[in-house]
Amino acid sequence: MKNIKLIPVLLFLLITVSCKKEIVKVDNHTQAESSIKYAKGFDIVEDNGVKKLVIKSAYQNSKEVSEYIIKNKSEKNTPLENTIYTPIQKIVVTSTTHIPMVELLNEETSIIGFPYARYVSSEKTRQLIDAGKIKEIGKETSLNTEILLDLQPELVVGYSVSSADKSLTTIQKAGINVIYNGDWLEETPLGRAEWIKFFGVLFDKEKQADSIFKVIESNYLVAKQIALKSTKKPTILSGAIMSKDIWNLPAGESFVAQFIKDANLNYLWKHTKGKGSLSLSFESIFDKGQNAEYWISPGFFSTKEQLLQSNKIYAEFDAFKNDEIYTSTIKKGKTGGIIYYELAATRPDLVLKDFIKITNPDLLPDYKMTFFEKMK
Repeated sequence: MKNIKLIPVLLFLLITVSCKKEIVKVDNHTQAESSIKYAKGFDIVEDNGVKKLVIKSAYQNSKEVSEYIIKNKSEKNTPLENTIYTPIQKIVVTSTTHIPMVELLNEETSIIGFPYARYVSSEKTRQLIDAGKIKEIGKETSLNTEILLDLQPELVVGYSVSSADKSLTTIQKAGINVIYNGDWLEETPLGRAEWIKFFGVLFDKEKQADSIFKVIESNYLVAKQIALKSTKKPTILSGAIMSKDIWNLPAGESFVAQFIKDANLNYLWKHTKGKGSLSLSFESIFDKGQNAEYWISPGFFSTKEQLLQSNKIYAEFDAFKNDEIYTSTIKKGKTGGIIYYELAATRPDLVLKDFIKITNPDLLPDYKMTFFEKMK
């Protein structure tokens, strides 16, 4: 390449295309560099010196990709469309999974609004809610746009299951920035946890977010290696009957199945397709799972008595007979929110350790479970 000036332009292009390590850009733009390792639903890229936050999966089956240019507030003159000026100092978040990530970045005092706040379990954010510093902006079904507009947040981090939220659309039309957070759609535990980098960009704390994630990632990978020390692979049953005789449980390609795999366990439905839930007949579950050694996450049930009241046939499972049923529904915050649903997405390393402690306690002798408890 030293004599590149002597090579005809056409020949140079042919050589460049043939080289696997080179990427041809006919518009002379440099390739955007990503800092995201596991998450599929968002990206943070540097493109020709411009930082962008890219949302690839705003909600289930969303086809839209949204790009936001990230600029420092010192650069703010006339507000530009699809531009976020950081650091954000007044933010509204809408899912309990957002709370732990904001707290890890020491930005909980930036939260000024949250819907159905009674589900928040974190003590730090709970204190702010109780002190009136975080306003209630709606209930389970909809956001209160009047309160939200009065608060005048710099940004609303939205959450939606299958379509754009009408309340958030109204807020956007009023000139308030809205970004959808699809952390719950991630297919791997570390993919979910990596969304802390999403908040790192918003608070201009990217290095801090990256450092926090690296610790969580390292803890997870170390726990995964510890699990491999076990020579046995206990069989695992999960889920419960949700309606009539239909049993819902994690599909074989789901993030829950990934936890079970990384804990070096034998999930009996590991070969099934799908990244969400399976809905199978009770008979098929009983045939395959009656002799499972452990039963982890039996739906929303918290006690064995509740299971029997729902269906006495549960008593026929070996895990029921041997008292090897474990649930995350017992550990709750002060106002009744289940801690697992709030914190687990941010701390998959602790979820994995719980799975290992349940099934191979000798591998983690000093560890106390964070989310799960034996069902009584």
